[in-house]
Amino acid sequence: MASTADFVSTREAARLLGVSVQQVNRIIEAGELTRVARGLVDRTSIERYRAARHGGRKRVWAQPTAWAAIALLSGEDISWLGQVQAWRLRSTLLETTNAGDLITRCRDRADVRTYRGHSSVLSHLRGEIVSPAAALIGLADSASSVDGYVSTEAGATLASRYALKEDDTGTITLRATDFDIYIVTRLARASSVLAALDAATSLDPRSRGVGERVLGEALARFSE
Repeated sequence: MASTADFVSTREAARLLGVSVQQVNRIIEAGELTRVARGLVDRTSIERYRAARHGGRKRVWAQPTAWAAIALLSGEDISWLGQVQAWRLRSTLLETTNAGDLITRCRDRADVRTYRGHSSVLSHLRGEIVSPAAALIGLADSASSVDGYVSTEAGATLASRYALKEDDTGTITLRATDFDIYIVTRLARASSVLAALDAATSLDPRSRGVGERVLGEALARFSE
């Protein structure tokens, strides 16, 4: 049975997020926070929401632009953007010195959903998703959880095939994207940037700190 520590009132959620109760209700309706009962919000979903936004107020990039930013910081080509778009993106990255701003701008690169499922499905899922290696940024890959990218279509298929249930406290994280999954796979192997972005929105303070540091270093290298 869930304890009262697992959820908060919408008023308390508004205080934690620095928004109005009306805004909290809109965020819930958008599916970005989890309502557990009338007037009550799942605390973990609030923590995930805050981590993903990183307190930033910068404009969020569309998926092609977000993935292009990751590619540029990874030293890869961005042939899917036009010349003017590419120039503007490079200029923006040169002006970006705060890792938090980058985290916020790249937030919509994928639709992140957390699930719970039987432990026996973890090994199967690892073979069907794209997971940036945590070792690239000095962290250990977890044996008890799964976190990776899939195409939007594949994400729905996997959730159904393995009877996954959405749960903000689950150990299975699927990051569904409409962007070319082959490019995503290449970027996951190209550098530490994608692994750092994922880590920077973790609920684990150490992982967040490592992710932020690596992103800060990537921005500094890009500006040199």
